[in-house]
Amino acid sequence: MHLGKTMVLSEKEYNMTVYLDKQNKRVRVEDYLGSLTNVLDRAEELIESEKADKLIIKGRREHFKQLLERGFSFEASIDGFFLGSDCVFFSKFFSDERRTSPHWVQEDGIIKSVYHLAEPAQKISPPKDYVFKKMTETDAAGLSDLYKAVFQIYPTPLNDPQYIVKTMQEGSMYFGFVHDGQIVSAASAEVNSFYKNAEMTDCATLKEHRKHGLMKVLLARLEDELIENGIYCSYSIARALSFGMNAALHQLGYAYRGRLVNNVYIYDKIENMNVWVKDLAKSPNFGQ
Repeated sequence: MHLGKTMVLSEKEYNMTVYLDKQNKRVRVEDYLGSLTNVLDRAEELIESEKADKLIIKGRREHFKQLLERGFSFEASIDGFFLGSDCVFFSKFFSDERRTSPHWVQEDGIIKSVYHLAEPAQKISPPKDYVFKKMTETDAAGLSDLYKAVFQIYPTPLNDPQYIVKTMQEGSMYFGFVHDGQIVSAASAEVNSFYKNAEMTDCATLKEHRKHGLMKVLLARLEDELIENGIYCSYSIARALSFGMNAALHQLGYAYRGRLVNNVYIYDKIENMNVWVKDLAKSPNFGQ
């Protein structure tokens, strides 16, 4: 069961879209127009009624100082998120426990190591027995089996095939690799067709198949698909403790743009997440 819900709240002074995320004990302001002061007042009321302890706002760059004045902390940004204008993630915490991050220095070390990696020498070609496939609704059960095997806890209910079908119907694209009839690696692009951006997400590979660089191939193919659909703002939010995923994004030309503190429950605990961004119009594949 998915415990989150999206609401559109409209008053004379403002209009806002907000996501109430019970599973991760947070409230996220996805979009807003009008008075930012009124938007933030309303969002803080929701924190209280929802008994949440983290408030996130996907702010506009021009509201940077205003958000600081309201006691929010800047966490990360996405270049070109709002039809070419930057998005700034600001957060406010409502418990010391949620604000405290025991792995921060270790995660800084991972970013440093990732930036020291050499560029991959050649294009990755997985072994012949790995079959690339654009996933359809008939693959939803196989995808959910993969996600169940990789993640104990996940921010969205990917263990439910019906949820995967729903995301496909809403415009998400899934690509994967099949090995001996089983989906062993997959990734998706969640497309925002209004603001023309896409989140590379739901990246999972079974442990025994991780040595072939399958994820890099999947993400590169998803990028090609986005470019064909006129979407050039691509971003991904990776577990800050995952060297492999952060390394893959860096080697694909994504740039690090900050860290979201105690953002979601994933695997077996609440985790920090790194934000990575890429302008696909500057990609080497562009225009080929």
